[in-house]
Amino acid sequence: MISLNGLSKTRSTFFLTLFVGYFYTFSAQATASNSNVSNYAEHPEFKAFLADVVKDGVYPKEQLVSLMKTANRKESILKAISRPAERTLTWAQYRKIFLTEARINKGIDFYKKHKATFERAAAESGVPEEMILAILGVETRYGQNRGSFRVVDALATLGFDYPPRAKFFRKQLKEFLYLEKEAGIDLNTAKGSYAGAMGFPQFIPSSYRHYAVDFDGDNVIDLIDNPVDAIGSIANYFKVHGWKNGEPVTAPARFLKSGKDESSLDNVVNQKLKPKYTVKELAEFGLVSDLPFDENQSATAMRLEGKNGIEYWIGLKNFYVITRYNHSRLYAMAAYQLSQALKEKM
Repeated sequence: MISLNGLSKTRSTFFLTLFVGYFYTFSAQATASNSNVSNYAEHPEFKAFLADVVKDGVYPKEQLVSLMKTANRKESILKAISRPAERTLTWAQYRKIFLTEARINKGIDFYKKHKATFERAAAESGVPEEMILAILGVETRYGQNRGSFRVVDALATLGFDYPPRAKFFRKQLKEFLYLEKEAGIDLNTAKGSYAGAMGFPQFIPSSYRHYAVDFDGDNVIDLIDNPVDAIGSIANYFKVHGWKNGEPVTAPARFLKSGKDESSLDNVVNQKLKPKYTVKELAEFGLVSDLPFDENQSATAMRLEGKNGIEYWIGLKNFYVITRYNHSRLYAMAAYQLSQALKEKM
């Protein structure tokens, strides 16, 4: 939870978050109980999905029915998606999960093992080695925790029993079916996160299909077990989404508006992730950084609840690129700060 305009607002946001999470979970449970089915091939909404898949020639009808007969509804998935850390933790709480000596040291060990691959990925994409490494550190602790849910269970549960985002996850389920031929993935056994993200970099199926690359040249794009393809694919993802080589990412800021209190920034900070203002416009609101940013650069303003109180930050284009990987300013900030901690030891 990021609510920084006083204790009462923090409490109200907290309870609102809980309410929304419980409401969505209740909705999902009601949908499943009303359908009264033993497997997803019998779900009342599966028929339309099946027809769509067959019409588009994505996957054989009989094989899809067989696959979905094995798909299980997971309560733990519904609970997890209703309370993601990015929405329920303060920046101070979130940061301490990822900025640890253990995670940094494991990252350095992983980097040394794959140093040549990181160097090549950075040279070809313009994305710094430490940024690629940090994403692997945040996502899976450099491949140590790639997820324990069957991907088909996760995508079916969310696609048919999670109304708020059912359309999105059915699309991901459809994209997942392509990966049997395109990437040689066993759809019955593939495992990932509660949201169906897979492998070292935790790509959802659509990202796997559109941004993953065969970085070791073996004619197989393997993000699940191949760290080389994972490193190259993260670099490619950032490159495609507009990473600017050598440009700054984010920096601390200060409020310097004479005669006004910080509440005047309420309508400026923590808005949409895509930059809305320029550095110059933020300065006119009273938010400035000590770093010499180009005043015409697009920028976003952040107010976070840190360990020692309120923190202001200005994020630039490259910060926005990180949020394309995970749509959260807390995630992007943790990934960036981890990258800088790793860089010091590389």
